[in-house]
Amino acid sequence: MKEMPLISVIVPVYRVEKYLDRCLQSITEQTYRNLEIILVDDGSPDGSGAICDAWAARDSRVRVIHKENAGAGAARNTGLDVATGDIVSMIDSDDYLEIHMYEHLLSLMQNGVDIAECDICWTERDDLPMEDGSKAEIKVCDVENAMRLHIRDEIFCQTPPNKLYRREMIGDIRFPEGNLIDDEYFTYRVIGNARKLARSSACMYAYRQQPGSAMHKTFSLRRLQGLEAKVQRLDYLEKKMPSLVYEAKFDLFFTAMFLMQECLRSLKGAELEQARTYIREILQRITPLEKHPEASAKKNLLLKLAQTNFEGTCRLLNFLIDMHVLT
Repeated sequence: MKEMPLISVIVPVYRVEKYLDRCLQSITEQTYRNLEIILVDDGSPDGSGAICDAWAARDSRVRVIHKENAGAGAARNTGLDVATGDIVSMIDSDDYLEIHMYEHLLSLMQNGVDIAECDICWTERDDLPMEDGSKAEIKVCDVENAMRLHIRDEIFCQTPPNKLYRREMIGDIRFPEGNLIDDEYFTYRVIGNARKLARSSACMYAYRQQPGSAMHKTFSLRRLQGLEAKVQRLDYLEKKMPSLVYEAKFDLFFTAMFLMQECLRSLKGAELEQARTYIREILQRITPLEKHPEASAKKNLLLKLAQTNFEGTCRLLNFLIDMHVLT
C-alpha cells in the first residue's frame, strides 16, 4: 500500500440539512488528512445542496455533484464512478465518525487485508462519546471465514459506512438503483473479492436512528427485496464457496420466517398472497434443512416446527410476541 493512500469518501445526500454539518465536520476533521470527499446531492428538496456547496467553498478536498433524485444506491454509484482514491469509504449523510476512524482502519489494511471495519454505535445524539481505537481488539479473517461471519450477521455485516475498501475489490460492482434495500446486494460480492478482512472492536461510527428512515416506514412488499438479495447470494456461493451453501440456506430460511411474520401483520388480500407465493418458492428451493450444529436449541426447534407448518409457526410466533411471551 502507498504510504499515504488517497481515501475517496462518498456521501449520498438527501433531506439531511439538520444533520449534514455534523457529518461533514466529522469527516473533514479526521486525523488522516488525505481525503477526496465526494458529496452527491441526490436532488434534495431542502437546504442540503446549499450546505454541500458551502463546505466545498471552504475545503478544497470537497467536491459536490448535484443530480436528479434517484435514491441512495444511484447516488453511491455516481460517487463510485468518479472516485480516484486507492481506498473507498461510503458514509451516510446523517451519521458521523470518531475523528481517528480512517487513521485506525487504514492501519489495519496491511498484509493482504482488503477490507477493514470498526464497530457501529446506534444513537440519536450528536455528541456520542466513541473510542479512538487505541485499545481495540483486532480480528483478521480469510475470505471464507469472513463470509461465514457475514452470513451469520455477526461481523462484516452488509452495512458499508463502517468500512474501508480497497477500490479494486469493488471494481465494477455497483448498488441496485431504485431499491428500498441495496446494501445486501453489494456487500457479499465485495467480500468475495477480498483476500483478508480485518475487524476492530472499537466503536467509531455513529449510526443515527431516525423513525422516518426507509427501514422504519410501514412494511410493504418492497421489504422482500432482502430475500431476493439473499437468494442472489446463495446463487453466488453455490458457484464460488460451496462449503457455505448450508449457512446461506439456513440464514435465508430464518429471514423468510421473519418477513412472513411481518407480511401476516401488515399485508392483506392480493399483496399477502403474492408474498406467500414468493416465499413458498424460496422454501421449496432450500428445504429440507437439517439442524444447525452451532445454532441454539430454540432456533433448531423453530426450524423443525416451521418445516412442518411454516405459516402456522409464523402466526404462533406473532401471537407469542403479542402476549409478551417472546420479544
